[in-house]
Amino acid sequence: MEPQESGTLAVPGARLHFEVRGEGPPVLLIAGGNSDAAVFRRLAAALAADHRVITYDPRGNSRSLLDGPPTDQRIEEHTDDAHRLLEHLTGPDEPVHVFGSCSGGLVAVELAVRGQTRIRLTVAHEPPAMGLLPDAEDHLAFFEDVHETFRREGVAAAMGKLQLVFGDGPAPTLPEAHDNTEFFLAHTVRPVTRFVPDLTGLATVADRIVVAGGYDSRTHAVHRPAVVLAERLGRERVLFPGGHVGYARYPAEFARRLAGVFAVPSGAVASGRTGGGR
Repeated sequence: MEPQESGTLAVPGARLHFEVRGEGPPVLLIAGGNSDAAVFRRLAAALAADHRVITYDPRGNSRSLLDGPPTDQRIEEHTDDAHRLLEHLTGPDEPVHVFGSCSGGLVAVELAVRGQTRIRLTVAHEPPAMGLLPDAEDHLAFFEDVHETFRREGVAAAMGKLQLVFGDGPAPTLPEAHDNTEFFLAHTVRPVTRFVPDLTGLATVADRIVVAGGYDSRTHAVHRPAVVLAERLGRERVLFPGGHVGYARYPAEFARRLAGVFAVPSGAVASGRTGGGR
């Protein structure tokens, strides 16, 4: 399904490219890492049968151009972007469901705190909050090394090292409007993995947050922060089809699982079975 609406929203320091599909309750999908709206094309098409699905390119990625030279990316700034986008595309009293993956999951949980009168339910899929882990310093040193490897040896060498967090397999190849890998390695990977969610703020909206992960990636390093975050919020972790990018690999199955989670009343979402494997 092609978007019924697309456009550009000016935000401080950037211009966000967005797309809208379908009719019904609004759902915001937030991409992470080097991804853009293209990564959600098939998932959005599946969800659009019953929802009004909003996707966008995060600032600095693909069609969301920065107004000045690139700088290190801050989750707080991306959260402000998402908040402004919702204000632009949804009504002030219209409840919204939010799904964010990887660094988009970090944006999603921060948005849940900031927009708590607007966000009905947030699903954060494998947010890389490495600072929550007991061996956080080792993980942060690893991502620092990935960044330095990029500076010394280039994209291929850095991505080769990054595969360790995906179970020592290659980093997932995903559809993109443009290749954002250099921007990701230069300006995103370090600040994003160093970001620690506001647990005090999240505790106030914990009944409206689902911490999720991939069934196939549940033994991978990229999944570990989801386990810890769920525990810290007193929530069960919910598993979805596929691995870290199951939404791109199995969009129909993922959409059914996501729609089912959205349909459960707040506070009861994570009280049942945490299946969803494939």
